[in-house]
Amino acid sequence: MANNKKKTLTMTQQEYQKLAKEQEPKRPVLKNCVRAFLVGGVICLIGECFMHMYVSWFGFTEKTAGNPTVATMIIISVILTSFGVYDKIAQWAGAGSAVPVTGFANSLCSAAIEHRAEGLVLGVGGNMFKLAGSVIVFGTVAAFFVGIVHLIIMGGS
Repeated sequence: MANNKKKTLTMTQQEYQKLAKEQEPKRPVLKNCVRAFLVGGVICLIGECFMHMYVSWFGFTEKTAGNPTVATMIIISVILTSFGVYDKIAQWAGAGSAVPVTGFANSLCSAAIEHRAEGLVLGVGGNMFKLAGSVIVFGTVAAFFVGIVHLIIMGGS
């Protein structure tokens, strides 16, 4: 009769972690940093081009051209996300596509697209604002404290 007992391999957690680390592929850190820098820079360059367009063609000042520039970049990001293009850029670029406002718009749009089958309110609205809620709260609280510091330093002027 053949022995049908299976041998069990026992390994400590430290041995397993060592084995897993040896098998893990090396990450090209420098290449990833260069990609992130280039894509983040190109996104910001495109934003600068839109800002100069709003100043030159539509008579905005440099101070007032920021709002339509950000809105334009958000719209472009949402359109590219809807067609699946932004996700391919993000996969190649890594953090470079996540840092600008376009990355935030991409994450909101992706959540909305992913959960649209669950309905507009509970699916799209509920899941899209899971990410947005924390960002909005952080921005509001940070603005409050910056305002307090500004009030103390500038004396209410």
